[in-house]
Amino acid sequence: MKIKKAIIPAAGLGTRVLPASKSMPKEMLPIVDKPAIQYIVEEAVKAGITDILIITNRGKGVIEDHFDHSIELENMLEKRGRTDTLKELNDLANMANIYYLRQKETRGLGDAVLRAREFVGDEPFAVLYGDDVIIGETPAIAELIEAYEAFGKSVVGIKEVPDHLVVKYCSLAVEKNGDKTYAVSDMIEKPKLEEKLSNFSILGRCVLEPEIFEILERTPLGAGNELQLTDAMREVAKTKGMTGVDFSGIRYDMGNKFGILKANIEVGLNHPETKEELREYIKQLAKEL
Repeated sequence: MKIKKAIIPAAGLGTRVLPASKSMPKEMLPIVDKPAIQYIVEEAVKAGITDILIITNRGKGVIEDHFDHSIELENMLEKRGRTDTLKELNDLANMANIYYLRQKETRGLGDAVLRAREFVGDEPFAVLYGDDVIIGETPAIAELIEAYEAFGKSVVGIKEVPDHLVVKYCSLAVEKNGDKTYAVSDMIEKPKLEEKLSNFSILGRCVLEPEIFEILERTPLGAGNELQLTDAMREVAKTKGMTGVDFSGIRYDMGNKFGILKANIEVGLNHPETKEELREYIKQLAKEL
């Protein structure tokens, strides 16, 4: 079955990037000239996804505004003859069927996904974490969808990370079964170093079957006293197995100050309007470091 639906959980409080996230959702923090969440939505659309549910909470209405029409702004651009920018904004407002649901209490990623049960129905779906922008020639979620179609099992996007990040993310038991794919048989959320299964962690993307909702309903609260999606996926991994895809794009953690800086520098070095000036600036700056 083709994956046509995606969930983007974007209800986190963004405490790691305060005070910027006090009045602006971290998902709206810009990478050069587009907010982070736009890159995520564009990735989903490029992978053939047509229906997207963004899980928000209080204070994040600006996300809805961003993907809507702005009639006054569009009229002004039309009068000034800025047809390219006008087309860009029109494309933005019409790129997919985007829906919104509020997570009224922040209770973890698993709770956010569980709230999407009615939207998803009984078909497989994609999850693109709102913190994680992944940029590459091939959309990361498309690589996961391809693996789902090939192996017929739920899929997680994975990367090897150093020990100090494994304890903040999760650790997977993996066995290589393809060029960039692995069989995943177990996982643990935020492990102690002595508990780690490997240095592979889930980073920002997964394709899940609807059975995950039933599992989430009976999964006890985990790390941080929250409903952890990883805890529910662990049951799937241990009983049916999952597939891990070492995706090809570069992942930027937009809930992290350095991740935001890195994204802006690296994307800026490839942006046609900024790459030359930024390259020269960095060369000059490097002489002073």
